[in-house]
Amino acid sequence: MPRPFPPRRMDSIPLHGVLAHEARADPLRLSSPAPASPRPARRYGVPVHDAAYKDLFSHPRMVEDLLRGFAAPEWSHTLDFSTLEKLPAEYVSDDLRRRHGDALWRVRFRDRTWLYLLVMLEFQSTTDPYMAVRILVYTGLLYQDLIRRGAFGDDGRLPPVLPVVLYNGRPRWTAPVEVGDLIAPAGEALAPFQPAQRYFLLDERRWGEDDLPRRNLVSALVGLEN
Repeated sequence: MPRPFPPRRMDSIPLHGVLAHEARADPLRLSSPAPASPRPARRYGVPVHDAAYKDLFSHPRMVEDLLRGFAAPEWSHTLDFSTLEKLPAEYVSDDLRRRHGDALWRVRFRDRTWLYLLVMLEFQSTTDPYMAVRILVYTGLLYQDLIRRGAFGDDGRLPPVLPVVLYNGRPRWTAPVEVGDLIAPAGEALAPFQPAQRYFLLDERRWGEDDLPRRNLVSALVGLEN
């Protein structure tokens, strides 16, 4: 049987193509979605849809638009996007490297402080109820690595981390976004000793077209998904 022609890599498609159309117009509308295939095509053992997401979010412009339009619209103007830098997955842990699509970026605030951005791509059809715990673990592993390499500020403090979860499943995401909500209440005496961290959730199916930021590539992606 002849080898099937491999799907075109998304990172080989110019940004002036389908998604970059959003830079000039409103989110794209599809008149008739393609019929769903009973089994998704795969590339190197990974669904092509998932691989496409990974390729898209390897572009700085996608990450910038994610911050400007969704995760940090109120304070993204304080970031210097010319410093946006993608870090290798093994930078954090073996576990993160095995998770297809997750990525780690960093960008400087205008005061030269680094912000680390942990992007988690969720393609499963059900919610991960303990996502907040996984992110807490990844954040701890990242901080351990920064300490080991001496990569902290002049005052010895660690940089802030912004965890973002992108979810494209049809069921509504129901998992807590705050890790403290997963811990049984133990009274005021123990409350100060419990971990506290939350993540920003982009549940793509919950965004209506009128709510999407204009001239934004992530908006185009969400519009296509919906």
